[in-house]
Amino acid sequence: MTFTATTRMEWFFQRCHKEALSHSALRSVLFMSLMLLVLSVSLYPGLWSIGVRLHSALTGSYVPGHHSVLLINSPNEQAAKDIGRYYWKGEIQDASEILMLVKTKTSRIQQVTDYVRSVHPYANPEVLSFPVEDGSLAYMKWMDEAIPDD
Repeated sequence: MTFTATTRMEWFFQRCHKEALSHSALRSVLFMSLMLLVLSVSLYPGLWSIGVRLHSALTGSYVPGHHSVLLINSPNEQAAKDIGRYYWKGEIQDASEILMLVKTKTSRIQQVTDYVRSVHPYANPEVLSFPVEDGSLAYMKWMDEAIPDD
């Protein structure tokens, strides 16, 4: 009888010890998972930026949404010049520029960009495109008729 009771007690203690170890391991896994989640969320902006740069460097392409254009109201030409200074080749520039609005089909953007580069006096002309999300249906229809697809 003593042998059976001792064996049962040993079995019970071993089982309790295994359960305690499994609970401890489960808590450790949950804690590490939570820490990984917090770390991922907190590092997301930096990781996204690195990913965008790597993608651009490896493919030579642009990732949409990485840059933005601001439309800024200015009370006069002098205020616009003060706001519009930029660096070029290590020097501050405040050249007068004229903003040109060109409307075309999305399928023609590269063709227009190539043309602008071929005739523009700047080594790196500013050419940006914005997709039209909504607008006058009559005007969109006119553009479809006026601009060839190829």
